[in-house]
Parts: sequence; structure tokens; C-alpha cells
Amino acid sequence: MLVSILHRVSGNGLAFAGLAVLVWWLAALAGGEASYDAFVGHATAWYGRVVLVGLTWAFFNHLVSGVRHLVLDIGAGYELERNAFWSVLTPIAGVVLTVAFWAIVLLA
Repeated sequence: MLVSILHRVSGNGLAFAGLAVLVWWLAALAGGEASYDAFVGHATAWYGRVVLVGLTWAFFNHLVSGVRHLVLDIGAGYELERNAFWSVLTPIAGVVLTVAFWAIVLLA
């Protein structure tokens, strides 16, 4: 149940918050240097980083959960133990991929 709820929450988060950030970024690009600098100022502030990390987690969580659903849709993984294993691994993989992504971004 938790994996299904997280899949829906992450998808909605990507749809609404992700779209808002994307539109703001595109408008800042079109608005000129001052507009883009304002966007970067907000994006690099602590609250902007929280939003970006949250969107990154939503992306990776939704991706991993979607792959799990794809495997289930082809008829594999319905055995109780295997399904329980992937249900536990899915949110953990989303967090691990998010941490790895931000480690690469911040350390590179």
C-alpha cells in the first residue's frame, strides 16, 4: 500500500511542483539575465534546494516504482516473497538514487 501511495504522491508532485519549477525556469531564461539571476538565487537558497531535492526524489521514486509496475504488468514478480522484497526495495532505491545524484551534482 505504501509503495502505491508514494507512486501517486511522487507523480502528482512531479506534475504540479515540477511543472511550476520548469515554467519558472523557462520564463527566467526568456526574461533576461536579471530574471535568470533571481531564479538561480531562489533555486540555490536552502528552500530552493529542498524543493529540488524533493523533485529529484519524486522523479527517482516514480521511476523505480514504474519499473516495478512494468515488471508486474508483464506477469512476473507476483510471488508473495518476491513482491514483498521489491515493495521494500522500491522506496529505498528512490532515496539511494537521490542521494547519489546530489552527491555527484554537489561534488563534481
